Amino acid sequence: MVLFCLLVIMAVAMFFLYRQKLFTNKKEFSACLGILALLLALRWLCMAHITLDYTDFLAKWVEFFRTRGGFSALKYSIGNYNVPYLYFLALISYIPAPDLYLIKLVSIVFDMILAFAGLKLVSLFTKSRIKKLLCFFLILLLPTVILNGSLWGQCDSIYAALALWSLYFIMKDRPILSMVMIALSFGFKMQAVFIMPVFFVFLYRKKLRIRHLFVFPLTYVVLVLPAVIAGRPFLETITLYFDQMGTVGSALNYNSPSVFAFLYNFADKASAAKYGIIAAFIFVLAIFALTFIKRKQLTNDTYLTTALIFCVGIPFFLPHMHDRYFFMADVLSVCFAVIHPKRSFLPFLVSFGSLLGYHAYLKMRYLLPMSYGAAALLFVLFVLLIDLVFTAEKS
Repeated sequence: MVLFCLLVIMAVAMFFLYRQKLFTNKKEFSACLGILALLLALRWLCMAHITLDYTDFLAKWVEFFRTRGGFSALKYSIGNYNVPYLYFLALISYIPAPDLYLIKLVSIVFDMILAFAGLKLVSLFTKSRIKKLLCFFLILLLPTVILNGSLWGQCDSIYAALALWSLYFIMKDRPILSMVMIALSFGFKMQAVFIMPVFFVFLYRKKLRIRHLFVFPLTYVVLVLPAVIAGRPFLETITLYFDQMGTVGSALNYNSPSVFAFLYNFADKASAAKYGIIAAFIFVLAIFALTFIKRKQLTNDTYLTTALIFCVGIPFFLPHMHDRYFFMADVLSVCFAVIHPKRSFLPFLVSFGSLLGYHAYLKMRYLLPMSYGAAALLFVLFVLLIDLVFTAEKS
């Protein structure tokens, strides 16, 4: 069954690539088919791996739905994920197949949607078929993308894919659809907030109007309605993230290449956390100020740079960050590097920082100190800030 599903995923992906007119002859078609088959084979080799997150959480949640009537069990408060992802788990509970593989297949499907979103985003900057295909395959080849869903059984590709589509649609002057997508992204994972500040920058050039922002809460309410209809209290459902904020833990860093990787021995953790939040807030305000000053020169290139800066900088300064919180930065850095080949080193640095956190969890030991990853991201931020200043001035 797993192999059949992977073949279906491959066939659908090839169809969409074909519809984008990215093949001109049989050799190119065969080459893309071979690369895609290899990338899916890598995922297939990872799928049997079982992590503690699966045994301690995901497997128990699926079993909870299976023994309590599937979708009707959405009325219960279960797990620490928002309800949209629980829809998938409830659906999986009906299928007579190992839930380990079904959970990972969901993530693999969204890996493809994520890669296609990256391809479309790059298409706004270039007509090159090679660059579009390169972005598509590089995203699928990213170690963190492969490990996140196929090995770890996580679902970060869902919110990242929706966020990238949102970025694409706003740059295509389709603000309502963009707001729908970013609301869906936030509905699946709160980490969507790392890219969300860029949408206020779009207000400067009126690519986004104040009235479009109301689409966000409306979409979010519609997204959680199935759980409310099943019997879950409405207020509890829409405020779930506020309840989760109190469960992030007291550690300044959870295997994340954030600034707190340098400060792991900080005595007053409460004060350090406050300083980090203040630093992140000042960082966002500084980017807002810079882009507002240059608002008449803003272009899609500026927007993309700003989005990547937020995805790197916000989790870099915030406390309590986890190992997977730079997933969006990993993916967006690939798009950025394909558009700007001189910055091809950026995905290596961003992924290096992320992978140190992945290694720490998956192997239960550190390959290198997390401060090495933090230093890499600090350099990435420096480069991107320079790019943002000069990109705006050249526009």
